[in-house]
Amino acid sequence: MIDSERAGKVLRHLREGVRRRLASEMDLDDLVDAARTLEPDDLVDLIQDLPEAQGREILAALNQRERARLESMLAYPEDSAGGLMNLDQIPVRADVKVGTLLRYLRVLEDLPPNTDKLFVVDRKNHYQGILRVRRLLTAKPEYPVSALAESDFEPIEADTSSQDVARRFEDQDLTSAPVVDGQGRLLGRITIDDVVDVIREQAEHSMMGLAGLDEETDMFAPVLASSRRRAVWLGINLVTAFLAAWVIGLFEGTLQQVVALAVLMPIVASMGGIAGSQTLTLVIRGLATGQLERGNTRILLLKEAGVGLLNGILWALVVAVLAVIWFGNWTIGAIIAAAILLNLLCAALAGVVIPLTMRRVGIDPALAGSVVLTTVTDVVGFFAFLGLATLILL
Repeated sequence: MIDSERAGKVLRHLREGVRRRLASEMDLDDLVDAARTLEPDDLVDLIQDLPEAQGREILAALNQRERARLESMLAYPEDSAGGLMNLDQIPVRADVKVGTLLRYLRVLEDLPPNTDKLFVVDRKNHYQGILRVRRLLTAKPEYPVSALAESDFEPIEADTSSQDVARRFEDQDLTSAPVVDGQGRLLGRITIDDVVDVIREQAEHSMMGLAGLDEETDMFAPVLASSRRRAVWLGINLVTAFLAAWVIGLFEGTLQQVVALAVLMPIVASMGGIAGSQTLTLVIRGLATGQLERGNTRILLLKEAGVGLLNGILWALVVAVLAVIWFGNWTIGAIIAAAILLNLLCAALAGVVIPLTMRRVGIDPALAGSVVLTTVTDVVGFFAFLGLATLILL
């Protein structure tokens, strides 16, 4: 037998892919013992990660009360408020006196973690407001709960997306919040530790997406599985690389006559790629956090165009001077300056437009945006640089 408490902590903190494999390798008895040490919301996550048959076996091994609680939570999608919530809320009635409530809480001996507020409900468990613990502790015993409750605190509906939940916790600095169904009945609560998990998963998704990976990929995944997932994006990148090479091939004659162009050409593409990546990362983060919406898209587009223009002018002049010093040719310096200016301006615009367009058509910009952006900056940079060189030098 393994240490079930230690195993439960391990399962709680491992990422989805590793957790699924570890759980599948454990004996059912050990897995159930480890699962019992988990909080209900973490156990729900574990069951959702496991194959359906194994998840049913865990549910069947639990007692009726535990099973009923978990089944009510499993009824909601994993990425919704209902999937995040826990059932350890403390509901109170508005007509209860403060002294009576305090005596009841003392009987409990211990409060659920992150209990900064209690939830006020009516006889049918409909949500009516919150009672902050700090107000409860300082109120006179004869006060009714209704005198201290805040009825304007909006609950979170169970079908709210996890991203919207995380955004609300961030905007309002919440520690916990009530979750209700479509009829306004109190179902449970979400606490800050659950939201931190959501934020971490979103950050990992964005970081891995920029490298062309996804949540199913982890550092200990099997060699064949990792190779297959990465090969797809390497293949897509190869196609885009051939596209850039084709553009270069259009100007083969120019490159043969002016060798300096071949030396300077990578600078144009590199500068555009970096500038575009900065904007792309900013926009993806804005989309993930909800800061970027339809109403302020134009403002961001104009702002990034201005940044691209100013940086383009600055670095075009720097590179032009270095090119003149290197090759002693003012014409080549002017050509590369113009190409860098055009590419940085195009990169800034592409860094905004590409993720917004991808999101509109249902493609994850974190996963595919960098591939498309690299293609755009390479093609535009090479075409601008070699095209200008062909027009001016030949």
